[in-house]
Amino acid sequence: MSDTKKNFLVGVFDEESVLIDAVHKIREKGVKIHEVYTPYPVHDLDVHLGYKRTRLARAAFLFAITGTTLAILMQTYMLGFAWPMIIGGKDFIAVPDFVPVTFEATILIGSLGMVATFLISNGLGPGKQAVMFDPRSTDDKYVMAIELENNKKFTKEQITQILMESGVSEKPQEKEV
Repeated sequence: MSDTKKNFLVGVFDEESVLIDAVHKIREKGVKIHEVYTPYPVHDLDVHLGYKRTRLARAAFLFAITGTTLAILMQTYMLGFAWPMIIGGKDFIAVPDFVPVTFEATILIGSLGMVATFLISNGLGPGKQAVMFDPRSTDDKYVMAIELENNKKFTKEQITQILMESGVSEKPQEKEV
């Protein structure tokens, strides 16, 4: 774990509409927003922040195909080569009988793979310390964090002024995380 601390300027907003307008104003001025924390999901906030579409769906598809392939290979090997048995007059490799196991393996491998992908891609997992810029973001406030290191062409005072013009409910605070 890295011991380097980063400096952030944190603005607190009272209303969702003011926050969305502020995101637009701040991004237009060229300030890079680190993250916005809200007490509930805000529709299209990711679009307003300029986030790219996630590639998790592609990973889900690849994990599901892997589960399907492994299930079919496993059943074909076990029932066709390793322990061939004629049960009820059926063939050794009866494809319709493979459907339930194949479906379950597809779901299992797909879901476990997605959990692992999500945790790794978001830097989560055991030992990860949660970062909370303002505890009110879980209750009734909207919190915007701007990393000062990523906005070198602006001074702290300039970013504070931009936040004040954007409608923060209180003077932005500097936090070291």
